[in-house]
Amino acid sequence: MKGGVVVLLGLVVVGAVATDARAAGLPVVPAMFVLGASTLDVGNNNHLPGKDVPRADHPFYGIDFPGGARATGRFSNGYNIADFVARQLGFERSPLAYLELKSRNYLIPSALKRGVNYASAGAGILDSTNVGKNIPLSKQVRYFASTKAEMETAWGRQEVSKLLASSFFLLSIGNNDLLQSTPKSHADVVALYTTLVSNYSAAITDLYGMGARKFGIINAGPVGCFPRVRLLSATGACHDGLNRLALGLATTFKSGLATALTPNRLPGLKYSLADSFASSWAIFDNPQESGFQNGDSACCGSGRLGAEGDCNRNATLCSDRDAYAFWDYVHPSQRAAELGAQALFDDGPTQITAPISFKQLAYEK
Repeated sequence: MKGGVVVLLGLVVVGAVATDARAAGLPVVPAMFVLGASTLDVGNNNHLPGKDVPRADHPFYGIDFPGGARATGRFSNGYNIADFVARQLGFERSPLAYLELKSRNYLIPSALKRGVNYASAGAGILDSTNVGKNIPLSKQVRYFASTKAEMETAWGRQEVSKLLASSFFLLSIGNNDLLQSTPKSHADVVALYTTLVSNYSAAITDLYGMGARKFGIINAGPVGCFPRVRLLSATGACHDGLNRLALGLATTFKSGLATALTPNRLPGLKYSLADSFASSWAIFDNPQESGFQNGDSACCGSGRLGAEGDCNRNATLCSDRDAYAFWDYVHPSQRAAELGAQALFDDGPTQITAPISFKQLAYEK
């Protein structure tokens, strides 16, 4: 399976932050730092060794990439959620992948002016998730620590502290852990949730300790509705057991992070937690209302639901990529990612984030 992900498919809103930022000619935050799995990966896995590492460095990935078809390492036909969140913040697209920047010897200039993307397809909150085939969250945090040390050497501790305190930290991870787990009892489920929330809170606390203050967090989504998972059903239905597990984790994240990230424990920290499960469910319930003709099959793949084969140059490609919610058998299409990112910034009656929206978080002082 290509790296498990959060599929965020939300309601269409107008991205006021991006409009305001672009009108002024400047982003609303000085930099953006991204940690997570494949919906946010912009090419880190391209640089990992091993034949079993999930990569999107070949056609038909990137067939609609803005500026010309190009397989960049994004698990999408074009931009992914990290890109569209970046655009909402006033950047052109996501900052470049950490390992790409290291290979170009351009890490620190990017970190100081735009940010860095550490996300890795297949990654989990747990180091044991898809072990050896990705950059787990703990290692992504260590990569950020190394980046920060180099930034301070180049620019000074005080200036870097100011930059990080105003920067936007985007996180989306956890679905891979669910897809790899096999809890056999209620006690196993509770233990899994407890470990995931503890490790996630510890990672965020470590980032806070290094100067991060603004966290936009995308919660677990309905992994039981991925086309690859639907294959388990003769009728192509969502997998209720996996969805119950995901919903339970989303609920546990919401309460657990609210407890762990209180102002009393972490003064100055602000966060926005997106309810990916609820926002995604709308499209599976009624794809047409969300602007899609298909909400259960892969645009790029083969066999039943387009989910029996990988997306590659020999795959079957749908004729209208914007009409499909899923690009391959796990990941959202560019259009779905765009709508999902827009929903993160909605602070109206259809808001899917709490306690504040990503837009409000971006403008927090």
